[in-house]
Amino acid sequence: MRSARMVALLAAGLVALSACSAPTDTPAGDGGDRLVVATAGEPDTLNPVLNYGVDGGSLIFDGLVARDDRNQLVPALARELPTVSADGRTVTAKLRDGVVFHDGSPLTAQDVVFTYQAVLDPKVDSTLRSDLDMLASVAAPDPSTVVFTLKYSYAPFLQRLALGIVPAKALAGQDVNKAAFNRKPVGTGPYRVTSWTPGDRLVLAANERYWGGKPANSGVVVAFVPDDNVRAQRMRAGEFDAAELAPKLASGFDGRSGYRVQRVPTADYRGVMLPMGGPVTGDPAVRKALNAAVDRSAMVAGVLGGAGEPAFGPIPPTSEFAEPSIVGKPAADPAAATAALDAAGWKPGPDGVRVKDGRPAAFSLMYPATDSLRKELALAVTADARKVGIKITPEGLTWDAITPRMKTDGLVMGFGTPYDPDFVSFKLFTSTFAGQGFFNPGSYRSAVVDQALRDGRSNADPAARKAAYATFQKQLATDVPWVFLTYLQHTYVVSDAVEGVAPRVEPHEHDVANSLWWNIHTWTKTP
Repeated sequence: MRSARMVALLAAGLVALSACSAPTDTPAGDGGDRLVVATAGEPDTLNPVLNYGVDGGSLIFDGLVARDDRNQLVPALARELPTVSADGRTVTAKLRDGVVFHDGSPLTAQDVVFTYQAVLDPKVDSTLRSDLDMLASVAAPDPSTVVFTLKYSYAPFLQRLALGIVPAKALAGQDVNKAAFNRKPVGTGPYRVTSWTPGDRLVLAANERYWGGKPANSGVVVAFVPDDNVRAQRMRAGEFDAAELAPKLASGFDGRSGYRVQRVPTADYRGVMLPMGGPVTGDPAVRKALNAAVDRSAMVAGVLGGAGEPAFGPIPPTSEFAEPSIVGKPAADPAAATAALDAAGWKPGPDGVRVKDGRPAAFSLMYPATDSLRKELALAVTADARKVGIKITPEGLTWDAITPRMKTDGLVMGFGTPYDPDFVSFKLFTSTFAGQGFFNPGSYRSAVVDQALRDGRSNADPAARKAAYATFQKQLATDVPWVFLTYLQHTYVVSDAVEGVAPRVEPHEHDVANSLWWNIHTWTKTP
């Protein structure tokens, strides 16, 4: 017979969870076992087809596979990990018996087929379509078998099977983009939706028929609180059982009675995206000078309060694919920065700002106004750049104001994944996606990078993949389309009344279940 811990870990490994909300009716400490967690981000939809619960993070849905506490793939709705043919182009999954959706209807292979076909449907506004570009077809030869046929061998395809599965009957024949399902979904996950108040909270109740075992608590309220300072104030007021906070705000809870601070390792980086078409940011010498001028050590110590480490590329040091040769000086190197500018003809002007051909070395650096961490990083970059004669004007803006300017102005961005290196980087740095919104917004183009990223995703041999990603990282370090700054530790404050927390390495997108509460269905709270 399995121990309670083994059962809890199995259940945690079988599903990657995700949530966000705000609790005015049920604050922490109400004596019940419902958990209240707070996060900055709120989803636009609760439909996985439309990108809810990216990479499988969802409290409401399950994928064919999930990730355990070490981010290793484990079976979820599939009874075992799907099999891959010798040529890498046919993947077969057998469904777990007895799984039902929240409305009691049984899960069948047709539901899986419908979900993936909906993502591929050009009429559906799914940002996941490019993630499944390799998928030629998906079929259900019988009610418990799903067969995926690929256009080409794609090494990390099994990881794409974490996509949450929706019931075909709830969406068939409808406009998926506008369906009521998007706000009142039905899944197979450990929680079902009872209400969603946009801008406030998502209220979830335990799914007592959950195939992975009834949750250890009666439900979850996810509070959506975009302002970091407000979230910290409400945590101090006892409204939340757990909340993500910026490192400096979280450190204010160190040693505070009734709370503990969790500093979680991540693959989440911050960096300055530099548009290739800008008259200043497009100059290779300016980019290289900025890369040398920034003091990453000072940012980690000051801005992050020690909760992170210097970043030099998009593949985290913890990854088996990380390339050690790209690591530079974590402290500023003003001599290297000034040498690069001098050699390229950027001469000091009377006000200290360098000038070339009558143009000052000046540009704007945008950041989301409500993000205190990115604001502090922008100010740090501005100060470091000024020391070598580059004038940066930091601007805190809404995302609506930022988006149309990304092709011309710098932007403090955040991305990163602990999963496969193909994820994120292919969209962010290949010329295929140049200028497509937040995919490669600076229009970076490199034939070397394009080929390396194609080789990395198409080759199943680990050694060949490692060589491809080494080439990618080296070329990126040479071209400097981004000035990578820091890898973060995600910092959370948790009530001492909560038990069952099990941190794992987190991605950039973590507001819902890829966050600390990825396994919240195993958490308990003492009155």
